[in-house]
Amino acid sequence: MIAGMNADENSNPASRSAPKAQMPSPSGAAGSTPPNTAFRSGVKIVPPSIYAGVFAVGFLVQHFLPLAVLPKMAGDLLALVCVLPAAILVTWALVCFRLVRTSPLPIKPSTTLVTTGPYRFIRNPMYVSLGLLYAGLALWFQVVWALILLPATIAIIHYRVVALEEKYLEQTFGAEYLDYKAHVPCWLPRLGL
Repeated sequence: MIAGMNADENSNPASRSAPKAQMPSPSGAAGSTPPNTAFRSGVKIVPPSIYAGVFAVGFLVQHFLPLAVLPKMAGDLLALVCVLPAAILVTWALVCFRLVRTSPLPIKPSTTLVTTGPYRFIRNPMYVSLGLLYAGLALWFQVVWALILLPATIAIIHYRVVALEEKYLEQTFGAEYLDYKAHVPCWLPRLGL
């Protein structure tokens, strides 16, 4: 999930709440509507389903058009190199949401912009962790076609999920999100070398 989520009014000060906005009602009259009911991201499918669906396609293609991969031991070792950081990253991100009593699901409305934890370094740590998990599973089970399809999976997530979320977060948080977006990269952290 990207950096914005819903939360209670009494959220952690390390995360930011969206200001109450004057939104027109369906009849056109102005009313005080909190952001969590005014806008929705438009994301229809939870991202883990996208990763799982593309992985399943890769698995089926691998069954009918098998490709050789690394030796099993090397694949297993690389799988662990992917899966362990994925587990740490997703746990860290979920803890940030838990601390502000927020749902990490992009299909739910957002009232809090989470900028703590891994969100200080990248805007999409959960999607990065899903990509690492996907790669780790493909290596472990030697599903080369799933690895080949990983860039397409990331492109689907970027254009069909992240783009919608970012538009939504810009509408909900305005300049605050634009400032965050200008300073924190989308997918890969900046290396301060």
